This record gives sequence, C-alpha cells and structure tokens, in this order.
Amino acid sequence: MSPLPSIVIAGRSEDTKNYEKALERLSIPHHTLLHPESADHATHLLLPGGGDITPAFFGQTDHGSRNVDTELDILQFQLLSRFVEQKKPVLGICKGLQLINVHFGGDITQHIDTAESHRWAGHDQFHHVYHCDLGRQDFFYQLYGNSARVNSAHHQAVNQIGKGLVPVCRAADSVVEGLVHTSLPILAVQWHPERLPDNAGESLFSYFFSLR
Repeated sequence: MSPLPSIVIAGRSEDTKNYEKALERLSIPHHTLLHPESADHATHLLLPGGGDITPAFFGQTDHGSRNVDTELDILQFQLLSRFVEQKKPVLGICKGLQLINVHFGGDITQHIDTAESHRWAGHDQFHHVYHCDLGRQDFFYQLYGNSARVNSAHHQAVNQIGKGLVPVCRAADSVVEGLVHTSLPILAVQWHPERLPDNAGESLFSYFFSLR
C-alpha cells in the first residue's frame, strides 16, 4: 500500500516554523526531521533555507561562507540522496537549491559581487527574476510567466551547475534563482516562497505537492 502524500522538511523544528506555517495554510501534511531512515513514509522532501554549505562538500576551502553547520549538511545530503534514489519529488529553497546543485556535482560562489542586492536586511528585500528560454514548459513559466517579483536573503549563488540541472530563471545580475532537473521531479528556487506577502508563494508549494 502506497504511503499517503506528505512532505518531510529536512531541518530542526526551531528553524523551520515559517515553512511549517506555509504548509499548514494549505492543509499539506508534513513532518520536520533529520533522520533519513525515518523519512521513507513521506512522499516529498523540502530542503529549507539556512546557513551556508560547508565548502569542502564542493571541493573548496572556506573563503566567505557564513553560519556553516557540517552536521546539518551531512544529514540534509543524506535525506536528499535517499529521495533522489527513490525518484521522489524534492523542492529546494535558498540553501536547499544550493544543496541540490552540489549533490549533482555543481559548486557555489561563496560570496557574490552583487550580494548587497540579495541580502537579508532584517526584512524582506525584493527584486525581479526572469524566465530562461526553456520552451515554456518548466514550473517557473507555468506559475509565474516571464518574470516574478521575489524576496531575497542570500550572499552566495550557484556557479557551475550540477549534472542534469538547468536554470529556469535568473536575476538581473545573472544569478541563478531557479533550477529544475531534466528527468527527476526536482525543483529549486533561491528565494523564500514561505515568506512572500499575501501568500504569493502558495502556488509553488501546491505545484510541488501535486508532483508524483
């Protein structure tokens, strides 16, 4: 018997309240945990935002990373690997996008030159992201069309893109703000849909939960 659809949020509950509230508003079943062996009951994985990834995981020394938590990275990578192997849907948000990119062999720019226009300033900072020409079949175009106004809270960005991943949108400074896998139900955004005003991020969570 197949498990009932539900989402695992890969994090510590004290750090994931915004994600939990966003899913609760949509009545989407979810659990927050960090134990890969306890996640098999779930059908979807949400990789939330957070600090920076330990640079050693993408073959670099630390030259600009902040709030690194290696134990958390290891557990999130293990959960991601488990869901990828089972070909279950995965959504990455901010750090989650970067985890997905690193998992598939990509790397990270540890501090981008345009970080000031993307950073968290104690409140959401907004900018526009623009669709990449992918035949208009990807999730970004389906949900947002040619562009969308999003919030931002990061100083790092995808550099080399991982195998099987393609960008679906970029900011005006060419920073990759959305990725999708070409053959697996994996998508990711660099912004924070759980914090967008007027519940504007709900369409992304609903779309993700509809994937099977």
